Formats: sequence, C-alpha cells, structure tokens
Amino acid sequence: MSFLALDIGNTRLKWAQYASAHPKAALLSQGAEFLENIDKLAEGPWHGMPVPKQVLGCVVAGDTVRRRVQEQMEHWEVVPQWVVASESEAGLRNGYDHPSRLGADRWVAMVGAYHRMLSQGAPLPMVVVMVGTAVTVEAVDAEGKFLGGLILPGHGIMLRALESGTAGLHVPTGEVREFPTNTSDALTSGGTYAIAGAVERMVQHVRSHCGAEPKCIMTGGAGWKMAPSMTRPFELVDNLIFDGLLQMAQRRFSSVAAS
Repeated sequence: MSFLALDIGNTRLKWAQYASAHPKAALLSQGAEFLENIDKLAEGPWHGMPVPKQVLGCVVAGDTVRRRVQEQMEHWEVVPQWVVASESEAGLRNGYDHPSRLGADRWVAMVGAYHRMLSQGAPLPMVVVMVGTAVTVEAVDAEGKFLGGLILPGHGIMLRALESGTAGLHVPTGEVREFPTNTSDALTSGGTYAIAGAVERMVQHVRSHCGAEPKCIMTGGAGWKMAPSMTRPFELVDNLIFDGLLQMAQRRFSSVAAS
C-alpha cells in the first residue's frame, strides 16, 4: 500500500517511500542517486523494497532519463504518473502564459510551499526559492495564484561560464565575503550575491503587488549554502518537492480509488 515519490533533477534522482499517499504518512525510506547510476536502482537501493502501490514523480532531466527510471520499476508492475503543470492543482492556480510549459519541479515545489504556509496560520503571499543546478524564484499570492517567477544560473553554471569565457579564471573554492580580497572569494561571493539580489528584488515585487510582507521558503540541494547570505528570514525546507508530491498524490489517487 506504499507510495513512492520521485524527484528527478538535472544532476540527481531523489526518492522517498511513504506508508501511503498522504501528507502525514510515515516515511519508510529515502535516498538519492546521481543520474549516471540510475540504471542500477533495481538491483541496488530498490532491491527488496516493498512494492509501491502508487508512484508519482516530477522530472526535469528529459524523456530519456524518465524512460530509464521507468525501466527500473518494470518488475513492480506499477505504472508511474508524472507531473505536468496544469492550470490548477491541489489549491494552486497557474498564472504562466502557457501553464503546461512551467517546469514540473517548480510547480510541485510551489504546491508544497503553499500547503506548508497554510498549515502554519493565516494565508500569506510567498516567495519560493529553489537553489540547485539552476535557481528559480517564484511569487505566489495569498489566494494561491502563481504570479510568475525568475530563472537564473546556479553557482556551478555561473562559475563555469566565467571559467570558459575569461582567461586566467578557474572554478574556485572560495568563501563568501563582504569585501573579497582574492579571486576565489570574489567569484564565490559574486555568484552568491547575484542570487540573493534576485530573491530580494522578487520580495520587493511581491510586497508591492500584494500589500503584505511575503513568507519566504527556500529549498534545493544548495539551499543551505545560500541561507547565511540572505537579507531576510527564510524557512529552509529539505524536501519541499516531496511535500508537494504528497499533496498531489493524495488528491489524484484518492479520486481514482473513489471511482
């Protein structure tokens, strides 16, 4: 009767198995694999795992990677569902010009953030930030409408672009400093403050548009690196996409069972 949630990003696949498709379900197991290792899931981490009754995932890595993951589930004889952003789902409304073109991970993370915000008190506008290979900065109003969002390069892409386009610069292992005095610190600090600046600008836009201070939620594999450099309080959430998948799964699979 278990439920398997999948988050297939540009670099890694993360998975979590829950006792049921419900936001309050117990977590049974979880893990992560780099994409180059996903062809070994069935004989590795997923070997001996209880057969999930339902599988729901979001994928940004493309159809080829999605098919490779599905092949690892063939022995379970379960048909996975994959999230495609729609005009509305799980209480969230999609303000994108072409709703289905919104990245599935962005949509799922906003669903998770929206329900997390509702569970904590009165509805508030939100700024939702995912820090990974790319960085996304989303605006959601208090009524659950996605207003729009920003996409910018993550730290690694920024630094590799500088390395390839600028003579004498190499990907650094520097620190974030207020006043960097060496090249490594200057590059690391520049990338960090570029992301922080984009987030700050979105907070200003949401505050002006909604007339209220937004709740800020951050997630993603590199979120912990950004948190100390933010200019305002952020709630750092490890598994926001899993939270969103659980919200979606509760509605999708309960309606199937009822029919």
